[in-house]
Amino acid sequence: MAFKLRLMCQQDLPQVNEIDHEAFPTLWPPPNYQRELKNGLAHYIVACDDEQKYEPPAPKADPTTGLWGLIARLRLRFNHHNPSGNEPQPPAREYILGFAGIWLTAGEAHITNIAVRESYRRQGMGELLLIALIDLALELGAHLMTLEARASNTDAQSLYAKYGFIEVGLRRNYYTDNREDGVLMTIEAITSAPVQADLRRLRQAHARRWGKIATALPARNSRR
Repeated sequence: MAFKLRLMCQQDLPQVNEIDHEAFPTLWPPPNYQRELKNGLAHYIVACDDEQKYEPPAPKADPTTGLWGLIARLRLRFNHHNPSGNEPQPPAREYILGFAGIWLTAGEAHITNIAVRESYRRQGMGELLLIALIDLALELGAHLMTLEARASNTDAQSLYAKYGFIEVGLRRNYYTDNREDGVLMTIEAITSAPVQADLRRLRQAHARRWGKIATALPARNSRR
């Protein structure tokens, strides 16, 4: 099964916000990804399934009242302009399964978040996004990576440790929603031969286990 990895764009924001709310329902204030797309330090990627298309949820409103009711009545009145009765549909959008991001400053790539749709969790998607973030950090010229993980999220800490991240500190009361501590983890010398050899091995093992092969990220100048 092949998935496409690409840089996040404006059209992705409705799905990205959906996934973020699923993954981090108590986080407040929620991230402003519109602003992140304009932030020169931020770099976000999405994982898409080419075999699915995204259909935005229909607006929830009483069809007989308010603005949506007026639109519906006008459509009925002027339906002779569209004899088939079918309204033009917007272009189909790629279905986003998850997204992830880094901030790059002075050669350090800091992982801001990794989020996956609830129905696709525990299927190797988060690990695939982590691999893609490491590749992106390398492309951007980073030499080390850092992140914070919730102290209670031992599964995430285990995944990061698998890829060479080591615990280097603790940020007390780091998370604003519940004042939970954040475990600071880092991996240095990501361009070194040993780290690159481990990454190749882990990427191959992931593909064998999950059958997920990600296409390469496009050039950075196609970000927006």
